[in-house]
Amino acid sequence: MQERIGLKEIQDAEKALKDVISPTPVKFSSAFSVMTGNSVYLKAENLQKTGSFKVRGAFNKIQSLSAREKEKGIVAASAGNHAQGVALAAAILGISAVVVMPQNAPLSKVSAAENYGAKVVLSGKTYSQAEKFAVEMAVRENKAFIHPFNDIMTIAGQGTIGLEILREVPEAEVILVPVGGGGLIAGVGLAVKKMRPDIQVIGVQASSCPVLCESFRRGRLLSWNRESTMADGIAVENPGNIPFELIRRVVDNIITVEEEDIAYTILLLMERARLIVEGAGAVGLTALISGRTEFKNKKIVAILSGGNIDVTLLARIIDRGLARSGRLIKFTLVIPDVPGSLKELLEEISSQGANVLNIRHNRLNIELPLNYAQVEMILETRDSKHSQEITRALKEKNYECKNK
Repeated sequence: MQERIGLKEIQDAEKALKDVISPTPVKFSSAFSVMTGNSVYLKAENLQKTGSFKVRGAFNKIQSLSAREKEKGIVAASAGNHAQGVALAAAILGISAVVVMPQNAPLSKVSAAENYGAKVVLSGKTYSQAEKFAVEMAVRENKAFIHPFNDIMTIAGQGTIGLEILREVPEAEVILVPVGGGGLIAGVGLAVKKMRPDIQVIGVQASSCPVLCESFRRGRLLSWNRESTMADGIAVENPGNIPFELIRRVVDNIITVEEEDIAYTILLLMERARLIVEGAGAVGLTALISGRTEFKNKKIVAILSGGNIDVTLLARIIDRGLARSGRLIKFTLVIPDVPGSLKELLEEISSQGANVLNIRHNRLNIELPLNYAQVEMILETRDSKHSQEITRALKEKNYECKNK
């Protein structure tokens, strides 16, 4: 692919965005630095307008349209964050916008796009299906389609993050970037490599949809059937050919992380950095925390690309994060079905300093011997060591625990 985007286009995008967005902070984290043996900085795009980086690319693309195209209005497809970026950009520029989202898109993201003034249409079960519907609508109604990543103006807008990082952390050695369709890492990679070729740019995907990781490894663009993931914002089945050609030149590696590790990172970000970050936005830091990288004594910037997480999902993620860290244990045991047995069990757990979050006492399990009951419990503990101590203490009291 002939280069159609360079540093100048990214710098022009930054000028176009000057009065639209505010540069997001790059925060040094002593907690994550100690935890990983590096100097860790967090680029908090979760604090950007609309809660993600997407408004950068959306606005830069839409403002570049001709007067005729702006008059006709625009169409976009999104799993959530691009929808809000397009909606806000269109509202600022006074353009009508229709956004097509999958039928299972988080209600919070649907409502947010509508609140910014866009018309939201739900179609398909995946982003790819929603995109197909949106493209057909754009052709039918002769409107411009605003692609979330496969467009040079969008990529240039996302690349402005790289310029900000180099100003805030000029000595940065590694940048960890969440990867979905490829627009963010293509833009960031191009910006920083033009100015600092020595910086390592590492992409991170969820293992449930590793399409760009595999494409990068094999040297050709692939498609992938996505699985369910808490990193829904980067679960793209068909990445863009335009960002992929750039990625092959400006990205050093792309790796994957696991669901449980993503949940744990989200929990740590809330506790240690006081930041709410969605699954897609947390994968870069996840790679560092989970040991998927081997960096030591490096100055590392992890881009937190978004913070639009559904509240109901957040509750489940917190539980998974607590379980991952050993601070939430679930087990079943059998006790005599006589007065005082349950009380004795709870007193023993209390003496160990655990907090009972949930308990279910079942006397009707036909697989149990007569005069016995099954107890299912969820306990909150201090850490994995504390959990092990509780399990050991219960066994010493002749309780047979089966961890779930």
